[in-house]
Amino acid sequence: MVKKIDYNRRPMPKQEPFERIKNFDEVALGYTEQLAVEEASRCLGCKKPLCMDGCPVAIDIPGFVSAIVERDFAAGIRKIKATNALPAVCGRVCPQEEQCEKTCVLGKKGEPVAIGRLERFLADWEASSGTIERPDVAAPTGKKVAIVGSGPAGVTVANDLALLGHEITIFEALHDAGGVLTYGIPEFRLPKAIVRREVEYVKSLGVKLHLDHVVGKTKTIDKLMETFDAVFVAAGAGLPWFLEIPGENLNGVYSANEYLTRCNLMKGFRFPEYDTPIKRPSRVVVFGGGNVAMDSARTALRLGADEVHIVYRRSRQELPARLEEVENAEEEGVIFDFLTLPVQLIGNEHGWLTDLECLRMELGEPDDSGRRRPVPIKGSEFKMKADAAVCSIGNSPNPLIPMTTPGLEVGRKGNIVADEETGKTSREGVWAGGDVVTGAATVISAMGAGRKAAKSIHEYLVNQKT
Repeated sequence: MVKKIDYNRRPMPKQEPFERIKNFDEVALGYTEQLAVEEASRCLGCKKPLCMDGCPVAIDIPGFVSAIVERDFAAGIRKIKATNALPAVCGRVCPQEEQCEKTCVLGKKGEPVAIGRLERFLADWEASSGTIERPDVAAPTGKKVAIVGSGPAGVTVANDLALLGHEITIFEALHDAGGVLTYGIPEFRLPKAIVRREVEYVKSLGVKLHLDHVVGKTKTIDKLMETFDAVFVAAGAGLPWFLEIPGENLNGVYSANEYLTRCNLMKGFRFPEYDTPIKRPSRVVVFGGGNVAMDSARTALRLGADEVHIVYRRSRQELPARLEEVENAEEEGVIFDFLTLPVQLIGNEHGWLTDLECLRMELGEPDDSGRRRPVPIKGSEFKMKADAAVCSIGNSPNPLIPMTTPGLEVGRKGNIVADEETGKTSREGVWAGGDVVTGAATVISAMGAGRKAAKSIHEYLVNQKT
């Protein structure tokens, strides 16, 4: 009997917009068991599963999807965790539509299988079952590896090398682990309890974690090399970019890093329960069009802003943010000002932001990114009222580690130069991966870099002379 093809994916239950803008609870509620089985049953079971080609960490996607169909959820999560230490995180924030789901055969005529939602279902099922399986750890090798940063790349390397029997210590600069997962992504998109759960799983493999430890200040890479056999740098990209226009030093102007860190890591949204005050303006503008811009705008709404605008110099078609995040923002009432370029921030006599001067734009020929270049329209200047602005146009790595590590090659944007296939840097015994190498990118790409680096580090350690 020929299987009937189902081209329509099962929608994800989520909070209604009018309710969710009043809280910081997770918006997407996850599949029920029945919805997950129905969605997994859409999979065609391709002999050559193209979906796996789009996964940076090579998850056995057909394997875990078929396990859901058979309701063997334990087998499904086991298959995922064979290559992915952060399934609950990836199932929520990874751009599956541009990776594994993009190459799903069903997507040619209908909607691809909701691979990310199914991954999330299995991770959440495992957590709710209370029985988290841990794979066997290899016998101790006597080799020690230091990891700088506890974000996606660092945790992935820690997981992979711990399973191979190496002694792993993570050094995290902040007072909580998780890197950008903790300070950058809002609670309503990625609950911090889930990040803590994933980090605790990796620690259960024997990984040590030192918080409040700023490598480059507390200890240098050279100092770590006196004790450890190898070092992996996964310090992220925490240095914000600004537009470099007049008025950016006014009160009420934030980088997205500061704005989101105050809310996410320091729990500003729960002031005064948490001792982190945060301004609650009435009219907020956010510069940029990526996921961080969407996060900032949606956070502003939840903090009580009457009106939130995203000011973006290109059109909706060029937005780099995930479609799901754009749609969520629109549903919640965020206003998009496309083809608009901010040129000046204007303040009052007390130094507080009051207005924004902009130019209208039109799209010209494509630039190096392949997107059509925005061109100003002469004489199109206009003003917008604003009492807060959030700049979300990108980040570079913090220069602290390169400045304190002689012989470490750095690119023109301050990124550490590392081999794409191995993560090796110009320094013997030092590897790097994730945003500190690429600049701000996706969680799963950082994890993919971590997996490659872990393999290279392991080969180096086992061949190292004692």
